[in-house]
Amino acid sequence: MKPVKITEGVYSLRVNHFNRRLFDSLIPLPQGTSYNAYLVKGTEKTALLDSADPEKAAVLFDYLKDEGKIDYIVSHHAEQDHSGSIPLVLERYPAAKVVTNPKCKEFLMSHLHLPADKFIEVMDGEILQLGGKTLEFIYTPWVHWPETMCTYLREDKCLFSCDFFGAHLAAGELFSEEHLVYEPMKRYFAEIMMPFRSNIKGHLEKLGKYGIAFIMPSHGPVHRNVKFVLDIYRDWAVSAPKNKAVIVYISMHGSTYMLVNRLVSRLEEAGVEVEKLNLDQFDEGRVAMALVDAATIVVGTPTVLTGPHPKAIYAACLANLLRPKAKFVSVIGSFAWGGRAVETIAGLIPNLKAEVLKPVMVKGQPAEADLAQIDELAALIAEKHKTLAA
Repeated sequence: MKPVKITEGVYSLRVNHFNRRLFDSLIPLPQGTSYNAYLVKGTEKTALLDSADPEKAAVLFDYLKDEGKIDYIVSHHAEQDHSGSIPLVLERYPAAKVVTNPKCKEFLMSHLHLPADKFIEVMDGEILQLGGKTLEFIYTPWVHWPETMCTYLREDKCLFSCDFFGAHLAAGELFSEEHLVYEPMKRYFAEIMMPFRSNIKGHLEKLGKYGIAFIMPSHGPVHRNVKFVLDIYRDWAVSAPKNKAVIVYISMHGSTYMLVNRLVSRLEEAGVEVEKLNLDQFDEGRVAMALVDAATIVVGTPTVLTGPHPKAIYAACLANLLRPKAKFVSVIGSFAWGGRAVETIAGLIPNLKAEVLKPVMVKGQPAEADLAQIDELAALIAEKHKTLAA
């Protein structure tokens, strides 16, 4: 394989992993993923930016088979999918130095057992000259680990953004197309970046001073439409939630399902967008994506023994981990003789800074009086949503 030229002296070494179906043994990958490394060649020095997951190291080295020397390996992030092949690269290029920040150095030394003398530490805003190519290092901590950073190539206006602006997408095309990459990017943001929205807001402002022609993430295709990428990230990370309710639910004997359908109908009649997700076929990514924009989250659950259904518990835990910007939350469901489903769900979501709306829990099959409570909840949600733009 040959490195793919992006601009003069800048090359993509994208390693596609088409058949990977889970990331971190948690995140579904319906379109696979890629591990993107890049080469920047100056007149004096050559830098490899990131590497690849060790499982695909052979593909990375196929790209590098004609590369006589590498002077620097820039490590943006210590997680294995980016850094895992660095020890193997150092075996082939023993004179190379790993360029990174002090926190990433600490992680690489502990995770990969790299010796201290293999590193060059760089500070925020520091530059590295390659000969006609100037690399500037930009700290972007907590996107999504504490040591993450980006690199800006001044002469070519390339931003090597690591996980920032990435997408779990194995694809043949080098450059992204907006209509194809939007959903994979949103899924990636929801699963990886959403808990760090406040950090992302600050980093977007920091990057605003750079003239960027290309965004080169470590997963997915290269972005040439920089405005599109920055705009959708501002929408997801910074903008107020939309007039949208997400209802995640599971039903055992149909009672909770009746409540969910009634709530969906009444909310739609009131002009609220609704996304209804059946947890019977749990897709963490689909649930996470739905949470990105939603102003209200409703968990629908039957009572199993005395608590919520385990899949409802899982959904609540996921929402708590991802910390979406929802403003309101509620629980609806059913029970046979009693239980503490509502109290259990409430205890699982302390990270949600949301107002808890009156839950509706029904004994047995819903009667008209029970459905009237659902109507009241729908009216309350619709009324609350009128304050979103205020």
